[in-house]
Amino acid sequence: MTYDLERTLPEEFLESIAAQGLDVLPELIQTLVNTAMRLERQRHLQAGPYERSDQRRGHANGYKPKTVATRLGKITFDVPQVREGGFYPNALEKGLRSERALKLALAEMYVQGVSTRKVAAITEKLCGFDVSSTQVSQAAALLDEQLEAWRQRPLGRSPYLWLDAHYEKVRQAGQVRDAAVLKAVGLTEEGKRTILGVSVALGEHEVHWRTFLQSLVARGLGGVELVISDAHAGLKEARRAVFGGIPWQRCQFHLQQNAQAYMPRQSLKKTVAADIRAIFNAANRPAAEALLAQTVTKYTESAPRLAEWLETNIPEGLTAFAFPNAHYRRLRTANGLERLNREVRRRSRVAVLFPNEASCLRLATAVLMEISEEWETGRIYLSPDAD
Repeated sequence: MTYDLERTLPEEFLESIAAQGLDVLPELIQTLVNTAMRLERQRHLQAGPYERSDQRRGHANGYKPKTVATRLGKITFDVPQVREGGFYPNALEKGLRSERALKLALAEMYVQGVSTRKVAAITEKLCGFDVSSTQVSQAAALLDEQLEAWRQRPLGRSPYLWLDAHYEKVRQAGQVRDAAVLKAVGLTEEGKRTILGVSVALGEHEVHWRTFLQSLVARGLGGVELVISDAHAGLKEARRAVFGGIPWQRCQFHLQQNAQAYMPRQSLKKTVAADIRAIFNAANRPAAEALLAQTVTKYTESAPRLAEWLETNIPEGLTAFAFPNAHYRRLRTANGLERLNREVRRRSRVAVLFPNEASCLRLATAVLMEISEEWETGRIYLSPDAD
Protein backbone atom coordinates (compact mmCIF):
# COMPACT_ATOMS: atom_id res chain seq x y z
CA MET A 1 0.00 0.00 0.00
CA THR A 2 1.29 3.46 -0.92
CA TYR A 3 0.42 6.40 1.33
CA ASP A 4 -0.05 9.71 -0.51
CA LEU A 5 1.12 12.20 2.11
CA GLU A 6 0.42 15.25 -0.04
CA ARG A 7 -3.24 14.34 -0.68
CA THR A 8 -4.08 13.15 2.85
CA LEU A 9 -2.92 16.19 4.82
CA PRO A 10 -4.15 19.79 4.25
CA GLU A 11 -1.90 21.87 1.98
CA GLU A 12 -1.71 24.62 4.62
CA PHE A 13 -0.44 22.12 7.20
CA LEU A 14 2.27 20.80 4.87
CA GLU A 15 3.41 24.27 3.85
CA SER A 16 3.53 25.50 7.44
CA ILE A 17 5.56 22.55 8.72
CA ALA A 18 7.86 22.61 5.70
CA ALA A 19 8.52 26.31 6.25
CA GLN A 20 8.82 26.28 10.03
CA GLY A 21 10.25 22.84 10.65
CA LEU A 22 9.86 20.99 13.91
CA ASP A 23 13.45 20.72 15.09
CA VAL A 24 12.46 19.82 18.61
CA LEU A 25 15.42 17.96 20.05
CA PRO A 26 17.46 15.18 18.40
CA GLU A 27 16.43 12.80 21.20
CA LEU A 28 12.86 12.74 19.92
CA ILE A 29 13.96 11.92 16.37
CA GLN A 30 16.26 9.25 17.81
CA THR A 31 13.30 7.62 19.58
CA LEU A 32 11.15 7.51 16.44
CA VAL A 33 13.86 5.99 14.21
CA ASN A 34 15.00 3.51 16.88
CA THR A 35 11.41 2.31 17.24
CA ALA A 36 11.06 1.93 13.46
CA MET A 37 14.28 -0.13 13.29
CA ARG A 38 13.15 -2.45 16.09
CA LEU A 39 9.86 -3.07 14.27
CA GLU A 40 11.76 -3.78 11.05
CA ARG A 41 13.99 -6.36 12.79
CA GLN A 42 10.88 -7.97 14.28
CA ARG A 43 9.43 -8.32 10.78
CA HIS A 44 12.69 -9.71 9.43
CA LEU A 45 12.80 -12.35 12.18
CA GLN A 46 9.05 -13.03 11.82
CA ALA A 47 8.86 -13.21 15.60
CA GLY A 48 8.56 -10.79 18.46
CA PRO A 49 10.90 -10.59 21.46
CA TYR A 50 11.00 -13.91 23.36
CA GLU A 51 8.29 -15.30 21.05
CA ARG A 52 8.36 -18.99 20.15
CA SER A 53 7.47 -19.39 16.47
CA ASP A 54 8.00 -21.99 13.76
CA GLN A 55 8.38 -19.12 11.29
CA ARG A 56 11.34 -17.54 13.16
CA ARG A 57 14.18 -16.70 10.76
CA GLY A 58 16.85 -15.82 13.28
CA HIS A 59 17.56 -14.34 16.70
CA ALA A 60 17.95 -10.77 17.92
CA ASN A 61 21.46 -9.93 19.09
CA GLY A 62 21.29 -6.57 20.83
CA TYR A 63 22.15 -3.20 19.31
CA LYS A 64 25.15 -1.46 17.81
CA PRO A 65 25.48 2.33 18.20
CA LYS A 66 25.84 4.38 15.04
CA THR A 67 26.43 8.14 15.13
CA VAL A 68 25.11 10.06 12.14
CA ALA A 69 25.62 13.74 11.32
CA THR A 70 22.29 15.39 10.52
CA ARG A 71 21.13 18.96 10.12
CA LEU A 72 20.02 18.75 13.73
CA GLY A 73 23.51 17.78 14.86
CA LYS A 74 25.05 14.39 15.56
CA ILE A 75 22.55 11.71 16.62
CA THR A 76 23.52 8.26 17.89
CA PHE A 77 21.06 5.54 16.90
CA ASP A 78 20.77 2.00 18.30
CA VAL A 79 20.96 -0.21 15.21
CA PRO A 80 19.36 -3.64 15.88
CA GLN A 81 21.58 -6.66 15.24
CA VAL A 82 20.69 -10.23 14.23
CA ARG A 83 22.85 -13.13 15.47
CA GLU A 84 22.82 -14.89 12.10
CA GLY A 85 23.76 -11.72 10.23
CA GLY A 86 22.35 -10.59 6.88
CA PHE A 87 20.11 -7.88 8.33
CA TYR A 88 20.39 -4.09 8.20
CA PRO A 89 17.39 -1.82 8.82
CA ASN A 90 16.27 0.31 5.89
CA ALA A 91 14.37 2.59 8.26
CA LEU A 92 17.55 4.39 9.34
CA GLU A 93 18.69 5.29 5.85
CA LYS A 94 15.18 6.12 4.66
CA GLY A 95 14.56 8.23 7.71
CA LEU A 96 17.73 10.23 7.18
CA ARG A 97 17.04 10.68 3.47
CA SER A 98 13.50 11.84 4.18
CA GLU A 99 13.88 14.44 6.89
CA ARG A 100 10.68 16.10 5.70
CA ALA A 101 8.67 12.93 6.32
CA LEU A 102 10.33 12.52 9.70
CA LYS A 103 9.38 16.03 10.75
CA LEU A 104 5.82 15.48 9.54
CA ALA A 105 5.56 12.31 11.59
CA LEU A 106 6.68 14.18 14.69
CA ALA A 107 4.36 17.06 13.88
CA GLU A 108 1.44 14.70 13.70
CA MET A 109 2.30 13.20 17.07
CA TYR A 110 2.44 16.65 18.62
CA VAL A 111 -0.36 18.43 16.83
CA GLN A 112 -2.97 15.75 16.20
CA GLY A 113 -2.27 13.99 19.48
CA VAL A 114 -4.73 11.10 19.36
CA SER A 115 -4.87 10.31 15.63
CA THR A 116 -2.71 7.19 15.74
CA ARG A 117 -4.07 5.90 12.39
CA LYS A 118 -2.79 9.01 10.64
CA VAL A 119 0.58 8.74 12.38
CA ALA A 120 0.75 5.07 11.35
CA ALA A 121 0.27 6.04 7.72
CA ILE A 122 2.97 8.71 7.86
CA THR A 123 5.36 6.33 9.64
CA GLU A 124 4.75 3.85 6.79
CA LYS A 125 5.91 6.54 4.36
CA LEU A 126 9.01 7.02 6.49
CA CYS A 127 9.83 3.38 7.23
CA GLY A 128 8.59 1.62 4.11
CA PHE A 129 6.20 -0.86 5.76
CA ASP A 130 2.91 -0.96 7.62
CA VAL A 131 2.83 -0.31 11.35
CA SER A 132 -0.21 -0.73 13.55
CA SER A 133 -1.93 1.99 15.55
CA THR A 134 -0.89 0.14 18.69
CA GLN A 135 2.78 0.28 17.69
CA VAL A 136 2.48 3.98 16.92
CA SER A 137 0.89 4.54 20.32
CA GLN A 138 3.86 2.78 21.91
CA ALA A 139 6.29 5.02 20.01
CA ALA A 140 4.33 8.12 21.00
CA ALA A 141 4.37 6.91 24.61
CA LEU A 142 8.16 6.84 24.50
CA LEU A 143 8.16 10.45 23.29
CA ASP A 144 5.75 11.39 26.05
CA GLU A 145 8.06 9.73 28.60
CA GLN A 146 10.90 12.00 27.51
CA LEU A 147 8.71 15.09 27.67
CA GLU A 148 7.35 14.09 31.08
CA ALA A 149 10.89 13.44 32.34
CA TRP A 150 11.82 17.01 31.37
CA ARG A 151 8.73 18.41 33.08
CA GLN A 152 9.56 16.47 36.26
CA ARG A 153 13.34 17.02 36.30
CA PRO A 154 14.83 18.21 39.63
CA LEU A 155 15.18 21.96 40.09
CA GLY A 156 17.53 24.05 42.21
CA ARG A 157 17.95 27.64 43.34
CA SER A 158 16.59 30.49 41.23
CA PRO A 159 16.68 34.07 42.58
CA TYR A 160 14.01 35.24 40.12
CA LEU A 161 10.78 33.57 39.05
CA TRP A 162 8.82 34.86 36.01
CA LEU A 163 5.27 33.56 35.58
CA ASP A 164 2.85 33.92 32.69
CA ALA A 165 0.14 32.10 30.72
CA HIS A 166 -1.46 32.08 27.30
CA TYR A 167 -4.49 30.25 25.90
CA GLU A 168 -5.01 27.56 23.27
CA LYS A 169 -8.24 26.12 21.85
CA VAL A 170 -8.96 22.57 23.08
CA ARG A 171 -11.91 20.29 22.40
CA GLN A 172 -13.58 18.73 25.43
CA ALA A 173 -16.81 16.71 25.44
CA GLY A 174 -17.75 18.06 22.03
CA GLN A 175 -17.17 21.69 23.02
CA VAL A 176 -14.32 24.07 22.19
CA ARG A 177 -12.77 25.40 25.37
CA ASP A 178 -9.88 27.71 26.28
CA ALA A 179 -6.99 25.89 27.93
CA ALA A 180 -4.44 27.90 29.92
CA VAL A 181 -0.79 27.07 29.22
CA LEU A 182 1.09 28.07 32.39
CA LYS A 183 4.83 28.72 32.19
CA ALA A 184 7.56 29.40 34.77
CA VAL A 185 11.00 30.78 33.94
CA GLY A 186 13.94 30.98 36.32
CA LEU A 187 17.61 31.96 36.39
CA THR A 188 20.48 29.50 36.76
CA GLU A 189 23.45 30.06 39.06
CA GLU A 190 25.42 31.07 35.94
CA GLY A 191 22.91 33.83 35.19
CA LYS A 192 21.16 32.11 32.29
CA ARG A 193 17.43 31.77 31.85
CA THR A 194 15.83 28.35 32.11
CA ILE A 195 12.25 27.20 31.68
CA LEU A 196 11.30 25.56 34.95
CA GLY A 197 7.97 24.06 34.00
CA VAL A 198 4.77 24.08 31.96
CA SER A 199 1.22 22.99 32.71
CA VAL A 200 -2.02 22.88 30.71
CA ALA A 201 -5.55 22.89 32.12
CA LEU A 202 -8.91 24.43 31.36
CA GLY A 203 -8.90 27.90 32.88
CA GLU A 204 -6.35 29.98 34.74
CA HIS A 205 -8.05 29.50 38.09
CA GLU A 206 -6.24 29.72 41.43
CA VAL A 207 -6.25 25.94 41.93
CA HIS A 208 -4.41 25.37 38.62
CA TRP A 209 -1.78 27.99 39.40
CA ARG A 210 -1.39 26.79 42.99
CA THR A 211 -0.92 23.16 41.93
CA PHE A 212 1.62 24.25 39.32
CA LEU A 213 3.63 26.40 41.75
CA GLN A 214 3.55 23.67 44.40
CA SER A 215 4.91 21.21 41.84
CA LEU A 216 7.89 23.53 41.22
CA VAL A 217 8.65 23.62 44.94
CA ALA A 218 8.24 19.84 45.21
CA ARG A 219 10.82 19.43 42.44
CA GLY A 220 13.35 21.43 44.48
CA LEU A 221 12.85 25.04 43.41
CA GLY A 222 14.30 27.27 46.12
CA GLY A 223 16.18 30.49 46.77
CA VAL A 224 13.49 32.60 45.10
CA GLU A 225 13.95 36.28 46.00
CA LEU A 226 11.48 37.89 43.59
CA VAL A 227 8.38 36.78 41.68
CA ILE A 228 7.51 38.69 38.48
CA SER A 229 4.03 38.37 36.97
CA ASP A 230 0.83 40.17 36.09
CA ALA A 231 -2.02 40.59 38.57
CA HIS A 232 -4.38 37.87 37.33
CA ALA A 233 -6.64 37.01 40.26
CA GLY A 234 -5.98 33.24 40.16
CA LEU A 235 -2.23 33.69 39.91
CA LYS A 236 -2.22 36.34 42.63
CA GLU A 237 -3.96 34.07 45.14
CA ALA A 238 -1.79 31.07 44.25
CA ARG A 239 1.39 33.14 44.57
CA ARG A 240 0.36 34.29 48.04
CA ALA A 241 -0.37 30.70 49.08
CA VAL A 242 2.92 29.22 47.81
CA PHE A 243 5.37 32.18 47.82
CA GLY A 244 3.64 34.45 50.31
CA GLY A 245 6.80 35.74 52.01
CA ILE A 246 8.61 36.54 48.76
CA PRO A 247 8.50 40.06 47.22
CA TRP A 248 6.35 40.45 44.12
CA GLN A 249 7.07 42.64 41.10
CA ARG A 250 3.87 43.40 39.21
CA CYS A 251 4.53 43.58 35.47
CA GLN A 252 4.86 47.26 34.55
CA PHE A 253 3.67 46.66 31.00
CA HIS A 254 0.39 45.19 32.22
CA LEU A 255 0.07 47.95 34.83
CA GLN A 256 0.27 50.59 32.13
CA GLN A 257 -2.43 48.78 30.14
CA ASN A 258 -4.66 48.41 33.22
CA ALA A 259 -4.54 52.17 33.83
CA GLN A 260 -6.54 52.79 30.66
CA ALA A 261 -9.69 51.41 32.31
CA TYR A 262 -9.65 54.30 34.82
CA MET A 263 -9.27 57.23 32.41
CA PRO A 264 -12.41 59.40 32.22
CA ARG A 265 -11.64 60.27 28.58
CA GLN A 266 -9.38 58.85 25.88
CA SER A 267 -7.67 62.19 25.32
CA LEU A 268 -5.73 61.54 28.56
CA LYS A 269 -4.25 58.29 27.27
CA LYS A 270 -0.91 59.59 25.99
CA THR A 271 -0.39 61.97 28.90
CA VAL A 272 -1.10 59.35 31.55
CA ALA A 273 1.10 56.80 29.76
CA ALA A 274 3.99 59.29 29.75
CA ASP A 275 3.49 60.05 33.46
CA ILE A 276 3.54 56.34 34.37
CA ARG A 277 6.63 55.70 32.23
CA ALA A 278 8.42 58.54 34.01
CA ILE A 279 7.70 56.88 37.36
CA PHE A 280 8.98 53.48 36.16
CA ASN A 281 12.09 55.03 34.57
CA ALA A 282 13.10 56.96 37.69
CA ALA A 283 16.64 56.56 38.98
CA ASN A 284 15.58 54.81 42.18
CA ARG A 285 12.54 54.03 44.32
CA PRO A 286 12.49 57.30 46.34
CA ALA A 287 12.52 59.25 43.08
CA ALA A 288 9.77 57.03 41.66
CA GLU A 289 7.63 57.49 44.78
CA ALA A 290 8.06 61.25 44.60
CA LEU A 291 6.92 61.25 40.96
CA LEU A 292 4.00 59.00 41.88
CA ALA A 293 2.87 61.43 44.58
CA GLN A 294 3.01 64.32 42.10
CA THR A 295 1.04 62.31 39.52
CA VAL A 296 -1.65 61.37 42.04
CA THR A 297 -2.05 65.04 42.97
CA LYS A 298 -2.18 65.99 39.29
CA TYR A 299 -5.22 63.80 38.63
CA THR A 300 -7.00 64.04 42.00
CA GLU A 301 -9.59 66.53 40.74
CA SER A 302 -9.72 65.85 36.97
CA ALA A 303 -9.67 62.03 37.21
CA PRO A 304 -10.26 60.93 40.85
CA ARG A 305 -10.76 57.23 40.03
CA LEU A 306 -7.49 57.19 38.12
CA ALA A 307 -5.66 58.99 40.95
CA GLU A 308 -6.94 56.48 43.48
CA TRP A 309 -5.96 53.55 41.23
CA LEU A 310 -2.45 54.96 40.67
CA GLU A 311 -1.85 55.43 44.39
CA THR A 312 -2.93 51.86 45.19
CA ASN A 313 -1.50 49.89 42.28
CA ILE A 314 1.65 51.60 40.95
CA PRO A 315 3.72 50.76 44.09
CA GLU A 316 3.31 47.06 43.19
CA GLY A 317 5.40 47.79 40.09
CA LEU A 318 8.29 49.37 42.00
CA THR A 319 9.55 46.30 43.90
CA ALA A 320 12.37 45.62 41.42
CA PHE A 321 14.12 48.84 42.51
CA ALA A 322 15.35 46.89 45.57
CA PHE A 323 17.46 44.60 43.35
CA PRO A 324 20.69 45.29 41.41
CA ASN A 325 20.42 48.25 39.03
CA ALA A 326 21.81 46.14 36.20
CA HIS A 327 18.91 43.71 36.66
CA TYR A 328 16.09 46.25 36.92
CA ARG A 329 15.11 46.48 33.24
CA ARG A 330 14.63 42.73 32.94
CA LEU A 331 12.93 42.33 36.31
CA ARG A 332 10.30 45.01 35.91
CA THR A 333 8.09 43.13 33.40
CA ALA A 334 7.15 39.59 32.39
CA ASN A 335 7.52 40.52 28.72
CA GLY A 336 10.41 38.11 28.30
CA LEU A 337 7.86 35.30 28.37
CA GLU A 338 6.05 36.75 25.37
CA ARG A 339 8.58 35.07 23.09
CA LEU A 340 7.61 31.73 24.59
CA ASN A 341 3.96 32.46 23.94
CA ARG A 342 4.68 33.44 20.33
CA GLU A 343 6.74 30.32 19.66
CA VAL A 344 4.10 27.96 21.03
CA ARG A 345 1.39 29.78 19.07
CA ARG A 346 3.51 29.68 15.90
CA ARG A 347 3.71 25.90 16.13
CA SER A 348 0.11 25.45 17.27
CA ARG A 349 -1.38 27.51 14.41
CA VAL A 350 -1.25 24.45 12.14
CA ALA A 351 -3.56 22.63 14.53
CA VAL A 352 -6.06 25.46 15.11
CA LEU A 353 -7.79 23.21 17.65
CA PHE A 354 -6.23 20.57 19.90
CA PRO A 355 -8.21 17.33 20.37
CA ASN A 356 -7.44 17.27 24.10
CA GLU A 357 -5.30 18.84 26.83
CA ALA A 358 -2.63 16.13 26.54
CA SER A 359 -1.87 16.95 22.90
CA CYS A 360 -1.64 20.66 23.75
CA LEU A 361 0.78 19.89 26.61
CA ARG A 362 2.84 17.66 24.29
CA LEU A 363 3.40 20.43 21.76
CA ALA A 364 4.01 23.14 24.36
CA THR A 365 6.54 20.98 26.20
CA ALA A 366 8.47 20.11 23.03
CA VAL A 367 8.75 23.77 22.00
CA LEU A 368 9.72 24.96 25.49
CA MET A 369 12.34 22.19 25.87
CA GLU A 370 14.00 23.42 22.70
CA ILE A 371 14.00 27.07 23.79
CA SER A 372 15.22 26.23 27.30
CA GLU A 373 18.21 24.32 25.91
CA GLU A 374 19.06 27.29 23.67
CA TRP A 375 18.97 29.60 26.69
CA GLU A 376 21.04 27.32 28.91
CA THR A 377 23.77 26.96 26.27
CA GLY A 378 23.62 30.61 25.20
CA ARG A 379 24.81 33.86 26.67
CA ILE A 380 24.34 35.16 30.21
CA TYR A 381 21.00 36.91 30.71
CA LEU A 382 21.68 38.56 34.10
CA SER A 383 25.11 38.59 35.67
CA PRO A 384 25.04 37.05 39.19
CA ASP A 385 27.81 39.48 40.24
CA ALA A 386 25.93 42.66 39.32
CA ASP A 387 25.63 45.38 41.98
